[in-house]
Parts: sequence; structure tokens; C-alpha cells
Amino acid sequence: MATIRARKLADGSVTYTAQIRIKRGGVQVYQESQTFARKQAAQAWVRRRETELDQPGAIERANRKGVTLKEMIERYLDEMEKARPLGKTKRATLLAIADSYLGQLADSEITSQVLVDYALWRMGREGGGVQPQTAGNDLAHLGAVLSIARPAWGYEVDQHAMADARKVLKKLGYNMKSRERDRRPALAELHKILTYYQEMQDRRRSVINMLKVVGFAIFSTRRLDEITRIRWSDLDETGQRVLVRDMKNPGQKIGNDVWCYLPNEAWSILKSMPRVEGGEEIFPYSPGSISTSWAKACAFLAIEDLHFHDLRHDGVSRLFEMDWDIPRVASVSGHRDWNSLRRYTHLRGRGDHYAGWPWLEKIEQAPVQLGAASMKWLSRPSGSR
Repeated sequence: MATIRARKLADGSVTYTAQIRIKRGGVQVYQESQTFARKQAAQAWVRRRETELDQPGAIERANRKGVTLKEMIERYLDEMEKARPLGKTKRATLLAIADSYLGQLADSEITSQVLVDYALWRMGREGGGVQPQTAGNDLAHLGAVLSIARPAWGYEVDQHAMADARKVLKKLGYNMKSRERDRRPALAELHKILTYYQEMQDRRRSVINMLKVVGFAIFSTRRLDEITRIRWSDLDETGQRVLVRDMKNPGQKIGNDVWCYLPNEAWSILKSMPRVEGGEEIFPYSPGSISTSWAKACAFLAIEDLHFHDLRHDGVSRLFEMDWDIPRVASVSGHRDWNSLRRYTHLRGRGDHYAGWPWLEKIEQAPVQLGAASMKWLSRPSGSR
């Protein structure tokens, strides 16, 4: 027998708790309940669960003590970070999901209906009122957990739940894909930023040489974490290439090592870095420290909405503006297909707007002095970075 009870919350919103009780021979053999933001979702869950529980052996399987989604997420974070650190955003998102009502559900309760309801809850006032793209990012990060929960740990997770939930949300008219950024730095903005960093270097040369890092990021089109992983042993002097280790890829993020061509400007900046005895990395800095430095500089200079990753967008777009073809640009950026490369392409015209750029020579000639923090970063075991 199933019942659905409505409950009005303090903020005026209403939740619906569906409860199923099953008796055999006058003895209750099974009970479960679940709370939903929509009555229709509660009704759909009741119909589905009653049908499932009518199947032979279903009650026995349902009485199995499952593992909560929160426990799954905690195990995922623990085991994945043994291989390499996860991004701050992904980690924070998964922990937030674990601490939400969704985290209390058992593995067998994670269905497409539940995931749809969670996304709608997140977009509603009581769930934070986030944009569909943010809710989509939540599902994407959660999907990484669910995709390995059954094959790796034997948890009872519906392998089609996430895909079905995304289909439903798309049918409902929600665009869950992240908005493509088209932000590129203006030369005037880069002048302010590099002047700021040059003055910082004049005061204290042992800090991160952001002149080198920023210039290399633009002309190499490399991501921040990729820059800090490049080793001297990764250079191909003859081919003017660098081996980019663990390049980001949806299907393979660990062990995805790709050779990428370095344009002349990027090669000259890289070769201007000093070799340190016992040091493997060419840019021996912490990616977190670089990211923090960039954010502080933009805030101090009142430069709005400019991410470090936008330098990669600028570098890729520049190559197309110089009339490089797709295979040649991809040989620098490391992209495998045009659809992925297109997202980084936002043209402003034709030609090289960095031609004759006075900062290139200043960046190449900027002295580098590795401070204690950099040396400490160098001395850490490679697996802990």
C-alpha cells in the first residue's frame, strides 16, 4: 500500500513524501519512502516501485542494506585522488551533492526520475535557483561517480539513469550544456597585467615568474596544469615539440600523453627558462599559486571576467586568424576533432595581432630566480603534485 503526503516548508515550498508498505500474512515485510519536490514525480516513483516489488525476489533484494550516494561519492573522491588530484570545482560540487538530500538515498534508489527531480530542485528557489548549465554540471560530475559504481564496486546503480535523465530534461526544454565562453584578452588588458607582474618581479624575483607563464600560455595554447607538468625531458628539439602529459580528454584523462608543436614564440619563451640541477619541470610552480596570482592581478586592475584559461582561447583563435588550417592548429592545441577545437575559436579578423608585440622580447629576457616555494614544489614526489 502506498501513500503520498504533502508537507509545506518554512519558505512556502511544498515537498511530497511517498511511502510504500508491504505486508505478508499480516506482517510488514518491507517499507520505504522517498521525498520529492513534485507530486507527479512522487506518483511516478510509486507506480514504478510497486511494479518492481511485484517481481520474484524483489522484496529480498530491496531489503538488502545498500550504500548511500554520499558514501559512493566519498569512496570515489578517495580512490580517484590516489591517481591524481581532482579539480577544485568538481570536488566541491560532489561534496555539495553528498551533503544534499540526494546524498542520503541508497544506490538502488538513484533512478532517472530521481535525477530529473534533483536537477529541477537545483533550478528551483529551494535548491539555490541555479542556471540549467550549473545543474547540468552537477549531473556531469555525479555521472562520473555513477559510471564506475557498478562495475568497480558492485553497487546497484541503474546504468541508464543518467542518460535517461538528461533526455527527459532536454525534452522539457532545459539546455543543460555549459555556455561557451568567447572572452579573449585585449592587448591593453595584457599590457596592464604584464606591467603589474613586471613591477612585482622587480621587487622580488623569487616569486612566480608570471611573465613567462602568461606568455607561454598564449603562444603554446596550453592549459595551466599542463604547463606546470612539462619536463625538460619532454622536449623534442628537432621537431620543436613538447610531450603534454595527461592531456584533458573526456574518454581518457590519465596516461593521455600527446606530442604538441610549439610555435616559435612559445619555443623561445620555454627555452629562456633556466635549468635547475635536480629539477625536472620547466615551469616549477604550483598551478594553484598561479591561479591565485592571476585572480588577484585581475581584481587589483579591475579587469572583469578574464580567466587564465581564456589565454588558451586567445592562442587558438590567433592561429586561425593567421590562416593556419585545422590540422596545423590541432597539432599545437592537441584537439582531436573540429567540434572540440571550434569551442576555442573566436575570430576577430585576419592576421597576427601579436606581430611586433613589444612584450614578447620583454618576456623572453625577463630574468628568472626560483625561490624557496618553487624549490619546495620541485622537490615533491611527482605523484603528489
